[in-house]
Amino acid sequence: MAEVCAQKSEPGPRTSHDAIQSTARLRAVELVRRMRGGSQPWLVRCDDGQCYVVKFQNNPQHVRVLANELLAGRLAQLINLPAAACAIVDVPAYLVSLSRNGWLEGEVRPCAGLHFGSRFVGDPEKAFVVDFLPSRLLRAVRNLRAAFLGGFAFDKWTCNCDGRQVVFCRTTSGEGTGYHALLIDQGFCFNDGDWSFPESAARNFYPRRLVYECVQGLEFFEPYLSAIENLQISCLAACAQEIPPEWCGGKPEKLDRLVEELFERRKRVRQSVIDAKNSELKPFPNWR
Repeated sequence: MAEVCAQKSEPGPRTSHDAIQSTARLRAVELVRRMRGGSQPWLVRCDDGQCYVVKFQNNPQHVRVLANELLAGRLAQLINLPAAACAIVDVPAYLVSLSRNGWLEGEVRPCAGLHFGSRFVGDPEKAFVVDFLPSRLLRAVRNLRAAFLGGFAFDKWTCNCDGRQVVFCRTTSGEGTGYHALLIDQGFCFNDGDWSFPESAARNFYPRRLVYECVQGLEFFEPYLSAIENLQISCLAACAQEIPPEWCGGKPEKLDRLVEELFERRKRVRQSVIDAKNSELKPFPNWR
């Protein structure tokens, strides 16, 4: 089954400080619709003409999920994982006031101010985006190795305490029509609002284990393992520096320690993958 992961070569990870781009800062101009999810996000159109899935500071989970989303999203893009583009979205008071019945759980309105936005793929009225594919199509996803093997190493590193969330976008190229996977919902990285790293060999697997059929050894998680290991602390700090202080749960000083712990953990990711391989779940059936 090794051919499942045999896609064409993708661009290498970008681990230099110069490769880090600034996060877009946008203004919300239109409420489109409520989206699914425990944080109760909304699809919002911004002043760049694009739509973003916006999580609000006073969401039902934790304000730090916004910081988690921004930091993890930037780190994922730094090592060239297929993650949705991040933005800091200013939701003005007049837009909040348009909702008479509230937007969130218990008819609560979000506060005006800065919130996290994850760019929606394409036009929400036209784009074909799904969160499930039949096995035949899942095996044929164009970037399966990056999304599921690179994503697995990334989730081990960042201690993502939620199940891996992925959506699939239908694309057309000179090679025909196919699906591209996109990593979404990084809010429970760094153990949600705790900003800690409890280890578990049985965590971080995608429920459809067929995406791991190609794995025959540790080398199948490259170049992502090496990219994580070779990151400089200045790169990690640069990814964190744009996080608004109000997203840090009243303790923005803890963000520096979070960056330090991520830097310390990067050399342990390889062993974490091996521990997962040896777990009772046996997720990699062809790794001998």
